[in-house]
Amino acid sequence: MDKTYEKHYRQLGLNVAFYRKSRGYTQMELAEKLDIDRSHMSAIELATVGVSLDVIFKLCDVLNVKPSSLFDFRE
Repeated sequence: MDKTYEKHYRQLGLNVAFYRKSRGYTQMELAEKLDIDRSHMSAIELATVGVSLDVIFKLCDVLNVKPSSLFDFRE
């Protein structure tokens, strides 16, 4: 993960957590739906790892949001 974009990864992680919680999923439940480890789900939300497009697209499908929603970074 490029540290230049750390702020963006943090904002993405916050958006993922927001939509996850609004849909009533725990990190474990969402991780299972995405076929990733819960620790990876946590790392995405905490912005300690980069996220592949495959995972982004799966997140959008499971959370029923457009990719643009995950990248809507509020100031």
